[in-house]
Amino acid sequence: MDGYRRGALRFDVRDSGPVDGAPVVVLLHGFPQDASAYDAVAPLLTRAGVRVLVPNQRGYSPGARPRGRRAYALPELVADVVALLDAAGVERAHVVGHDWGGGVAWALATHRPHRTASLTALGTPHPGAVRAGLLHGQARRSSYMAWFQVPRLPERALLAQDSRALRRALTGADLEAPLADRYVERMLVPGALTAALAWYRALPLSRGAAGWVRVPTTYVSADRDPFFAPASVAATARFVDAPLTRVALDADHWLPEHRPADVADAVLGRVHA
Repeated sequence: MDGYRRGALRFDVRDSGPVDGAPVVVLLHGFPQDASAYDAVAPLLTRAGVRVLVPNQRGYSPGARPRGRRAYALPELVADVVALLDAAGVERAHVVGHDWGGGVAWALATHRPHRTASLTALGTPHPGAVRAGLLHGQARRSSYMAWFQVPRLPERALLAQDSRALRRALTGADLEAPLADRYVERMLVPGALTAALAWYRALPLSRGAAGWVRVPTTYVSADRDPFFAPASVAATARFVDAPLTRVALDADHWLPEHRPADVADAVLGRVHA
C-alpha cells in the first residue's frame, strides 16, 4: 500500500517487507521530518523479516492538512495510526516514535493497548515525565513551544530570508545541512509549516492524552538531545507498568537518521522478545 484514508484525509505511507504473517512495525516521525527520516532504519528491519509501515503523518501528507489546531490534538493523531493499522489489515503492531512521533506512540500505547504489541520511544520521554521535569530544566528546553503558540508570526520568522532561521535551528541541533535542506524544502509548500506547527498549538487540547503504559516498552534516550532534560528522561520509568528496557546512547536528537543500527536493534529486541 502507498496510502490510506481516514474520512476525507489521505495519508501517504511507505510499506515494505513481507506482508503475510510477518510482525509489523510502525515508524512515526517527528518535527519537521517525514517518513524519509527512517530511510536507513527500515531496510534493517525488513531484512530481519519485519513488515514496516512508515506514514507521513497528519500535516505532513499533502492530502491530510486540515485547518485549525483542534484537528491536530493527540486523540486525532492516535486515531490516524489506528486507521493505518485497519487499512493495512493489521490487528497489532510494534509502534516506534521519535520526537513528536514519540508523543503519538505514548498516547497510542495508553489508549489502544490492544492494538500496540510493544512501544519503542526514541528520545521522547513520556508526556507525564516531561511535565514532571518542568521545574528541573525541562521548561527552558521547551520554551520554544510557547513561541509556536503565536499565530502566523513563527511561520514568517522561520521561513524568512530563504528559511534561514529554520535551517539554523536544525543545523544548530546537529542535523547536517543536506538533511536540514530536505526537511526545510517540504516546509516551503504552502500550508505545510502551519500544519506542522499545529501539533504544538494543539498541546493545550491534548492534556491527559497519555497515561499509564501497560505494554512492553523500550525507551531509547539520547544523552546530547537538547530538547529533553535529564529529569524528564529519568522520570519516564514511573509511567510504565510493564516490562521496560532502557537504552541510553551518547547521541544527539536525530536518532533515526544518525543511529539507525541502534534504533533497529532496539526495535527488533522488542519484536523478538
